[in-house]
Amino acid sequence: MDASSLEPFVVPAAIAAWFGWRFLRFRAAKARLPELLRRGAVVVDVRGPEEYAAGARPGSLNIPLGSLESRVKELDPSKPVIVCCASGARSAMAASVLARNGFKEVVNAGPWRNTLASSKTGAGE
Repeated sequence: MDASSLEPFVVPAAIAAWFGWRFLRFRAAKARLPELLRRGAVVVDVRGPEEYAAGARPGSLNIPLGSLESRVKELDPSKPVIVCCASGARSAMAASVLARNGFKEVVNAGPWRNTLASSKTGAGE
């Protein structure tokens, strides 16, 4: 078997690996949420106001990604921050913004629904 016979499998394997990595990363973040929330973490949902109004974690803050940089002072950098959005892409960008602004403990929970399993011990409740 030569390398050219494997070409048809490279792209599907890469896509499967990416989805697997993403699933495991968000699963690990989700497992940490109860402990972070007990320590006073705040959940920041970086979706737009319309998306947030359609469904969100109770007690979470809605700070759209586009305004996070200008509103970062509304958050306490000494507390853990859990960021979420619709898929995990915007929350990944939000985590970078917060890290650049001195936040030491930022967790990307990915899709906001990942934060619901821990809503009984949630921030702001």
